[in-house]
Amino acid sequence: MKTIYVDNAATTSVSKSVLDAMIPFYKELFGNPSSLYSIGTDAKRAVDQARVDVASCLGADTNEIFFTSGGSESDNWAIKGVMHELIKKGKKHIITSKFEHHAVLHTLESLEKEGFEVTYLDVHENGIVKPEELEKAIREDTGLVTIMYANNEIGTIQPISEIGKICKSHGVLFHTDAVQAIGHIKIDVKKENIDLLSLSAHKFHGPKGVGALYVRRGVKLLNLIDGGAQEFGHRAGTENVAGIVGLSVAMKEASSNLEGKNKRITAMRDRIINEFLKIDRSILNGDQIHRLPGNVNICFRGIEGESLLLMLNGKGICASSGSACTSGSLDPSHVLLAIGLAHEVAHGSLRISLGDENTEEEVDYIIKVLPEIIARLRDMSPLWDKIVKEEGMAEN
Repeated sequence: MKTIYVDNAATTSVSKSVLDAMIPFYKELFGNPSSLYSIGTDAKRAVDQARVDVASCLGADTNEIFFTSGGSESDNWAIKGVMHELIKKGKKHIITSKFEHHAVLHTLESLEKEGFEVTYLDVHENGIVKPEELEKAIREDTGLVTIMYANNEIGTIQPISEIGKICKSHGVLFHTDAVQAIGHIKIDVKKENIDLLSLSAHKFHGPKGVGALYVRRGVKLLNLIDGGAQEFGHRAGTENVAGIVGLSVAMKEASSNLEGKNKRITAMRDRIINEFLKIDRSILNGDQIHRLPGNVNICFRGIEGESLLLMLNGKGICASSGSACTSGSLDPSHVLLAIGLAHEVAHGSLRISLGDENTEEEVDYIIKVLPEIIARLRDMSPLWDKIVKEEGMAEN
C-alpha cells in the first residue's frame, strides 16, 4: 500500500537537492568553521553564504540572521532575550494571542513566573487577531508583541503588516513565529515592520534541528546560550554547517515560484474542504480565505480524533489532529478551544497539510476514503446517535 503523507505542517521530507548540498559537509568539508586550515575556512565560507541567502529570502541584512537549532530555540531567545533586556527600562508587559505555538506560550509562562505580565488576545471564531484589539492592549510598560505569522493547526494567516505598523508607531518591538509561514508566504521583514522572526528548516524540506532568528539591527537581546564566539558572539556552539547549508538551499527552493506552487496547492486544499464540508455535521476551523495554501482543519461531530487518525493510517494516509508537539496529550487542542469550539467537538478534529509533493490522485483517494471512515466510526459510536437525536429535538 502506498503511503500518502499529508502532515507537512508537522515536518517535511528533505529534498534531494538539499541532501546533496549537505553531504560534503559531513565528509570532505567537515572542518570546524572556527579553524584556520582549509577545510575549516571552506566550512566558514559555506555558513557565510548561507547567511547571505537566508537574509535575501527575508529582505533582511546579512548580519541580522542568527542560526539556531530550530523554531523553539529561536522563539525562546527572541522573547526571553528581548524582555530580559527591556526590563532594565521598566518594560515588563508582553502581548500575544491565545493560540500561539507552545514554544511561545510556555516561554511566556516561564517569564510570568519571573514577574513579567502577559496579555493574551482573543483570536475569535475565524482564528484571526484583530489589530484594533491589539492596539488597545498596549500599555506604557509594553515591551514586546509576539504574534505568529500563520497558525500551525488551523492555518490562519494573521494581519502581520498591520500589527507591525501598530507596534512601530507605539515604539514596541514585534516578534513573529513564522515557522509555518516560511516557504509558503512571501515575507519582507522590513516592509512588514518585523523586528524579530523565528523559522525552522524542517517545515520546508530542510533538515531537522536547524533554524534561524532574524533580529533587526539595533534590537538588543541577551544571549540565551553562552560560550564561544560563534554567531557574532551571540549564540555559542560549533555551527551545524551541514544543517545551515541545508536550511539555506531549502529556503531558496521554497521561495522560488511561490505563486505557481501556491496556486496548485490551494486548489487541492479547496477541493478537500468543499468535499469534507458535505459530510453531515462537519465544521471548518478558521477563516477559509486567510489561511495557508495547504491547510485543511475540520471537526466532525461524534468522532474521536485518535480513532479517525488510526483508521486513516490503516488506509495509508498520514494525517494529524493538530500540533505534533502535543500529540501525546489527551486534552483538546488549545487552538480549537481558543476559537470557541466545545471540548467534545474539538476532540474530533482532523488536520491535513498538503505540500509540494502531494498530487491530485492522492487528493482523490483522500476524498473517497474519509467519508467511508466517518460513516463507520459514527455507526460504532453511541455518542453519534445521541447527537442526532438531541439536535433533531432542538430543531423541532
